[in-house]
Amino acid sequence: MARKQIPPKSRHERDCSVCAHPDRREIEREFCEWKPLAVISRERHLSRPALYRHVRATNLFESRDKNIRAALTHFIERGYRTKVTGTALISAIQAFAKINSVGEWIEKSENVNASRTQQELFGRMTRGEMLKYAESGTLPNWWPTDTPRQAREVLSDS
Repeated sequence: MARKQIPPKSRHERDCSVCAHPDRREIEREFCEWKPLAVISRERHLSRPALYRHVRATNLFESRDKNIRAALTHFIERGYRTKVTGTALISAIQAFAKINSVGEWIEKSENVNASRTQQELFGRMTRGEMLKYAESGTLPNWWPTDTPRQAREVLSDS
């Protein structure tokens, strides 16, 4: 019978204390979830330089960078336990909302096209009528009550 050939280990894999560690997958997962290198090395009894060499050799920085949402999650959750400024917390939440599951920044934009009915209505309204409409949704008395259903729906959505 022919022996199954096992490919030789790379120099890194052969000499790396992280590759030989029984919790290697967990260590790599923690790094990709933005757990600090200092904490991982202390908890797993590894030297920081060895951990850093492993991360560079296995290209884990790229995987971690795609998982920026995890870092933002930790920051947002910390807002309930520590003093985080409101501005920083809101900025983190906004950033979190704009990053998709593969770590890409997606700029969300809305197109608001005012219909002719809206343009006509808002063009004729006084400042007081606009404030009343904004606060309670009450249309001015001069606006026809027999406005077509479709136009009323457009107005109620604005």
